[in-house]
Amino acid sequence: MARFQCNVISYVLQRTVDITVIVPSVTIPEALGGEASPSHVLEERYPVLYLLHGMGNNHATWCGYSNIELYAEERNIAVVMISGENKCYRNVPGGDKFFDFIEKELPEFVTNYFPVSDKPEHSYIAGLSMGGYGSLLHGMSRPERFAAIGAFSAAVEISLNMDEEELKNRNLDIYYLTDKALEEGKRIPPMYIACGEDDFLYEMNCKYKDALTEKKVDVTWVSLPGYAHEWRFWDIQVEEFLKWIPRTDSYAAKGTRKV
Repeated sequence: MARFQCNVISYVLQRTVDITVIVPSVTIPEALGGEASPSHVLEERYPVLYLLHGMGNNHATWCGYSNIELYAEERNIAVVMISGENKCYRNVPGGDKFFDFIEKELPEFVTNYFPVSDKPEHSYIAGLSMGGYGSLLHGMSRPERFAAIGAFSAAVEISLNMDEEELKNRNLDIYYLTDKALEEGKRIPPMYIACGEDDFLYEMNCKYKDALTEKKVDVTWVSLPGYAHEWRFWDIQVEEFLKWIPRTDSYAAKGTRKV
């Protein structure tokens, strides 16, 4: 596994932003002869998961509290994480345009500086809590960009740092965006919604899951007893999500790697 921590000047945000990129690489078993002829020459670019953090976290938190590096290495997939601050991955009125940054500049930067695919069929987005809201916001606003969407303990009906005018903005409403995508005939990619049964956001996630089911959206629902709003649950779910996502890249056919 190769982990890159970048501090990049963003032309959208007009300041620097911290980004962590995980890229699979030669493993120790391969280097010691467990696999024939290890090489850094790639047959194709890696599929990529854009993984969003929750409130109060940053670009490094997923690596600190979960085994995402191990899971990414095992499954030959790149993972991109940014510091989204507490901005809900939206364009803040009169401030940072995080929606535009994730929509355009982030994939542009990643796919030009790293061996990462720019194909929608090889691109995925997921997140936890506020990041779950972010993954739904971007996934439903631009469903054609992703092959799957994951939301873990998502703050589906978020109001964090939003004023009254913003709360009336339908383009920040996940239910409205879902209905709009369906009405426009867009294909919503498969969705993975998960929440611990002791989580204070559990009913909110159940409500959205039921709405997706009613609209016949392809949704996988996971709820586990004994888990609240916590990293032990999210660590489990990000691994399960990586097992679950539809893969059409050539790396998927090789199965799980030994790390």
